[in-house]
Amino acid sequence: MPSAPSDRPLESYAPIGDGRTVALIGTDGRIDWLPLPEITDLPVFARLLDDETGGCVELQPTEEFEAERRYIPDTNVLETTFTTASGTVRVTDAMVSGVAGRMPWAELARRIDGIRGEVPMRWRVHPGSSLQTAAPWIENTQHGLVFRSGETALVVVGFDHGPHDPDGDGPTGPAVEGAFTTSSGSRHLIALAATHDEPLHLPDPRNVDLGIDRTIDNWRHWSSVFSYDGPWADHVQRNALALKLLIYSPSGAIAAAATTSLPENPDGGKNWDYRHAWVRDLAYTTHALVRFGLREETHAALSWLLQTIRRHGPELHVMYDLNGETVPEPRHYDVSGWRGIGPVVTGNPASGQLQLGVYGDLMAISRTYVDAGNVLDVRTARMLVGIADRTCDLWRNPDSGMWELPELRHYTSSKMGCWKALDDAVALAEAGAIPGSAARWAAERDRIRTWIDENCWSEERGAYVFHPGADDLDVSVLLHAPTGFDRGERMSSTIDALTAELGAGPLLYRYSGAAAQEKTFVACAFWRVEALACVGRHEEALALMDELIGLSNDVGIYAEMIDADDGSAWGNTPQALSHLAFLSTAMTIRDVVPAELLGDR
Repeated sequence: MPSAPSDRPLESYAPIGDGRTVALIGTDGRIDWLPLPEITDLPVFARLLDDETGGCVELQPTEEFEAERRYIPDTNVLETTFTTASGTVRVTDAMVSGVAGRMPWAELARRIDGIRGEVPMRWRVHPGSSLQTAAPWIENTQHGLVFRSGETALVVVGFDHGPHDPDGDGPTGPAVEGAFTTSSGSRHLIALAATHDEPLHLPDPRNVDLGIDRTIDNWRHWSSVFSYDGPWADHVQRNALALKLLIYSPSGAIAAAATTSLPENPDGGKNWDYRHAWVRDLAYTTHALVRFGLREETHAALSWLLQTIRRHGPELHVMYDLNGETVPEPRHYDVSGWRGIGPVVTGNPASGQLQLGVYGDLMAISRTYVDAGNVLDVRTARMLVGIADRTCDLWRNPDSGMWELPELRHYTSSKMGCWKALDDAVALAEAGAIPGSAARWAAERDRIRTWIDENCWSEERGAYVFHPGADDLDVSVLLHAPTGFDRGERMSSTIDALTAELGAGPLLYRYSGAAAQEKTFVACAFWRVEALACVGRHEEALALMDELIGLSNDVGIYAEMIDADDGSAWGNTPQALSHLAFLSTAMTIRDVVPAELLGDR
């Protein structure tokens, strides 16, 4: 069964997940990305990055077809309808959840329902080389055939799916495939179950079929707890569901994205592994979860972060892995990359950088938690006192900035982050949530503001600049309209300067010079909208928000970046920061824009 090339657009993929891993499914039903059983494992199915030996799971009609897809409402279960000259068939894809939460193994289910006429279908499961680190093989066990790839074991089960004899000696490794024909009212199933370095459960395919319905019910229950009353409600729900896919349920951490090594530009080089937890992303996520009334995820995320910091402290890291360990240095793999654009890596080099903004992020998480009616434990309160004192000592130092740059400078947004850290520390102390010297923190907070006002504002540019003495601009300063650092004329003028230099329609590049290195950054576009709302330019904010909603893919997913010329997606996907920026912006607009301007949005 020949396969199409793997250079398909990134916006053509729809993610599904189970709280442990994420699969990316193309519009033709092919799964080109699926680490098993954990999102951070080397992917057994990675054709997205390795066209030759990456492996994939294929399912589609054997004749020409048109495809339409959607998520079943209030779920992360994908429904794709294929229409051919001879009939119509519906494929329902789910990463199955258990009776009491996530399954102890990974289980991908693909239900095929005949809707009209007769449609010949074919399927193929072809495990890959896990980025050229393993050679898959088939073991004939007493209970059937099992794929093994390194320490990962995988089984394929189903019913009425027409399996053929396996191909154990194919040129690109072993595979199993089959074919069947649907008819009106027929049902067929193909499912995969996988474990890593542990025994393998072989599921009953009829139970898997029931599990799809249970998974739909579980997602709908989660969505019923989700609370939002405001503009763009359906889009807010979808963005929250996309973000939920990136919450790693074993620990409560939030992955920055589901993938690694998807490039930021056609020349490559800026390819990173985003399957780690950034303190920044977790801060924004916690703020959103609290506002949505999602108590369990909020508590799990904060508890994970605090325990992780205590284990690896006293200094904060920019990111940690999803199990709370430090992120290793990059490892390179000898595979081609998406569209041949390398490198392909795991790990991340920015983990050990000094980024002063993370102090503000940590304090913001803690204040959000307390303001929601919760109480900090004694060890956390003492740790936050130390973080506040450390901020007082460190804010005068240069750092790598939010964008993890190699040049150490006094980045304006980093100083604003330190201001935010001490502002929140003062609020926590005044509320009795933490002990410590609120007077010292307040005095140092005010010194930071004075320093920024005197050194980071350019009358010539009419904007906060990237760092003192520079003419360059940086969109991340817009994050400090919502924090309350500046909601006045200077921030409004900065928005105009950023738009003039870095704008591309509704989109924005990250900072001066970025257009030569990468595509526009999705989150930046939403930050501009949120800042516009904060400074009172409400109609501009609403118009831009409406435009940005139309730039997601067909099922509401945002990658890290968008090409301003053709709307194509670039960078890792789905991207937590993109979806978080959408959510934060929607909620800010709901809170500050008069209802008469919102209309029927």
